[in-house]
Amino acid sequence: MKDGAGVTGASDGLDGIAWNVVGHTYTPKLLSNNAFIWHAVIPAETFVPPHIHPTQDEWITVLTGELEVEFGHTKGAPSVHKAGPGDVVRMPMGEEHGIFNRSGAEATCVFGVAPSRKLFDLFGALDGVTDPEELVRLSAMHEVDFLPPPPDAQ
Repeated sequence: MKDGAGVTGASDGLDGIAWNVVGHTYTPKLLSNNAFIWHAVIPAETFVPPHIHPTQDEWITVLTGELEVEFGHTKGAPSVHKAGPGDVVRMPMGEEHGIFNRSGAEATCVFGVAPSRKLFDLFGALDGVTDPEELVRLSAMHEVDFLPPPPDAQ
């Protein structure tokens, strides 16, 4: 699927799609070869385990709530960065990162990656998957490499 010119409504996803990925609701908003953008609802006390995108730059614009993004899990103690409404988190290609909502409240944000590569297809494959080993296996097939979760992942 590639979307052309037009508007994706605030509550709409491309072709009516919304995915449940690691307990988050991801709604695709734009897909081209150059970029993939999606809206995310991230419930309190959920997270995306530490991982690396070896072929994509990624970013997050926080709309509501607060996220903690951790960098450098395999390099010792990770550096923790808090992001709130209006903040943009930059996660360059090859930079290990994990995304955590430890705020006690839901967060919403807009994610993007460039180039798109295989991430759209990965989210379709992960929709509703709850087994961590299957998540890791499918992700590796789609150019996302998960790292072991930190001991205090919650």
